[in-house]
Amino acid sequence: MKERYESPLAGRYASDYMLELFSEKNRHILWRKLWVELARAEHELGLPITSEQVKELEAHITDIDYAVVSAKEKEIRHDVMAHIYAYGEVCPKAKGIIHLGATSCYVTDNADLILYRQALSYIRNELWHVISILKDFALRYKAMPTLGYTHLQPAQLVTVGKRACLWIQDLLNDAAELDFVLSQIRFLGCRGTTGTEASFMELFKGDSTKIDEMNRRIAAAFGFQSLFPVCGQTYPRKLDSQILNVLSAVCQSCYKFANDLRLLQHLQQIEEPHEAEQVGSSAMAYKRNPMRSERLCSLARFVMVDALNAPLTASVQWFERTLDDSANRRITLPEGFLATDAVLRLMSNISRGLIVNEKIIERDVRQFLPFIATENLLMASVEKGGDRQISHEIIRKHSLEVADRIKNGESGNLFELLANDPDFNLSAEEINSALNPQDFIGRCVEQVENFLNSFEIQYSSDFLEEEITL
Repeated sequence: MKERYESPLAGRYASDYMLELFSEKNRHILWRKLWVELARAEHELGLPITSEQVKELEAHITDIDYAVVSAKEKEIRHDVMAHIYAYGEVCPKAKGIIHLGATSCYVTDNADLILYRQALSYIRNELWHVISILKDFALRYKAMPTLGYTHLQPAQLVTVGKRACLWIQDLLNDAAELDFVLSQIRFLGCRGTTGTEASFMELFKGDSTKIDEMNRRIAAAFGFQSLFPVCGQTYPRKLDSQILNVLSAVCQSCYKFANDLRLLQHLQQIEEPHEAEQVGSSAMAYKRNPMRSERLCSLARFVMVDALNAPLTASVQWFERTLDDSANRRITLPEGFLATDAVLRLMSNISRGLIVNEKIIERDVRQFLPFIATENLLMASVEKGGDRQISHEIIRKHSLEVADRIKNGESGNLFELLANDPDFNLSAEEINSALNPQDFIGRCVEQVENFLNSFEIQYSSDFLEEEITL
């Protein structure tokens, strides 16, 4: 039992991978790696830094004394400077050259860019994993007729697999958007207090080619091929908007899936997985609630609202830098990733354990098929020589009668009424021939096959942690 508040995202929902990625220790280790690469590049390009100093910095990347950091930050009220001090304590030979020519955003912003790129890559893999699961599901049920719904009212038939393709299509759009955002993440580099690199013009005696080479080398050390061409003190905060927007988009699609599933579970047609000893209600022992889908929707809604923070922050960044972004970004970006990670883990868990109640689906199709088939019956009646208007009135009258019976809890018998009506010119056999649900699913099977063959799955199972049971 913890005596201090802990975010439920950390305590209950997010993966170990994402928690470790955004941990303070990982972030501060990145800071030290950035200081090492800055010193290395400055040494190799002729500044008065020795290889011995670079090696000393390399040797002490992970041994961070947080007691020293905390005490120093309390004294000077500056987190980056406190870490520089603590680093210098264990690197006495290199103490005087740590952070040479840099400003705080060199480590804070570049570390964030590294973290966000890694986190988006992980989210991308999770997203494609979900698409893969749903692709198999859609293929398995591509031809299984089920009631379609418009306005949540029974409409023409679709198939279970065709409906799953609607979910997949949204996720594919998210995957494309995510790839675009990943392509927009560039390195900040070491650009100075207002992005002019003036301090390095001084250090390198006006040699701008060395400044460019320094930034290129540092960026390459962290796997970046390009830098933002211009910047202020920070990287453009518009990027944060793009990142949170795509996380929101992913969660919107997952929410749609989970919300549909909650409705389907209400109809008893498809259910989310459940454990043998799972309790649905403390009072109503018989209940089986869609708790995973409800949790997914709850977390997705958090991300969708969280995404509003970034555009509000980006729009009020004064000129080259202001600090009212800092506290907000410390919370909104990591928690946006943690929550999206949780949403996709839930999505994976639910989609790979979907329970399709085929008999319930068949029952519901049978109940409404007579109404759906009436247009075909009308055409068959006319083709046999019947009067279109007379046949239409007969079908209308009996349809309303059966609808009233169903609303009163009685069974529907539309085909029987039509077969026994002496004014209707189709026999019972001719009417029953119109009862094949497969005749009412249109091009569903073809659409599913064409759609599922139009893309390739792009995820690595080795990249994902062990599947969770929720």
